[in-house]
Amino acid sequence: MWIKIVSMCIIFIKTGDDILFIYNNIIKAKFIYRPNRFQAYVSINGEESMVHVPNTGRCREILIPGCTVVLREENNPSRKTKYDLIGGYKGDRFISIDSHIPNKVVDEALKSKKIEILKDYIDIQREKTFGNSRFDFKLTNSDGDECYLEVKGVTLEENGVVMFPDAPTERGTKHLLELVEVKKSGKVAAVLFLIQMDGVKYFKPHDDMDKKFGEALRIAKKNGVHILAYDCTVGENFITLKDPIQIKL
Repeated sequence: MWIKIVSMCIIFIKTGDDILFIYNNIIKAKFIYRPNRFQAYVSINGEESMVHVPNTGRCREILIPGCTVVLREENNPSRKTKYDLIGGYKGDRFISIDSHIPNKVVDEALKSKKIEILKDYIDIQREKTFGNSRFDFKLTNSDGDECYLEVKGVTLEENGVVMFPDAPTERGTKHLLELVEVKKSGKVAAVLFLIQMDGVKYFKPHDDMDKKFGEALRIAKKNGVHILAYDCTVGENFITLKDPIQIKL
């Protein structure tokens, strides 16, 4: 077993083949309301407090007045808010909504070879540009072959079916069409939907929310872009990549 500190509030622990991102300074609260994308008000031990929401998605099916949410204390005196709202309960299911965590989870999964189709890539670089888009990862294997990988965190669930996006995303559609250009250039291209919960049935594009994104995803698939979806083992203070999930386009 080994432990590495990622930040003052996040560490990860490796035990065997499992890598767990562990949040420190976790507390529970009751959600009150969300006036905008970046802020929410919660009740902590009966006292109302403003917190930061590290997710620009709507999360309306999770952040319902009165639901239990999980906060991470940041301990940064320069911040306006003391806590980040990193997850919430939808019934008995806990869902991570921290948009900062998917790339960290995927990065460690790539390094530990947990993603089968990408296990031969040995050089892992973050935030690399191709054409007019910046992708989350540029991967290179021992032969010099390159793969551009985009990661999307998924928090929207209905009756066990998970979907992306939960709000219109022109940027997401642009990424998919640029991945098609990556593929046409002779490189490998992939998008990975990281489902920030477990116990789901399958993944599909949320056409009712953003038809153009769904169409772009199908175009990407038709042109040889790898479409991947993985769920996570997730709890109030940890998250790690788990299993590949069925995709229905």
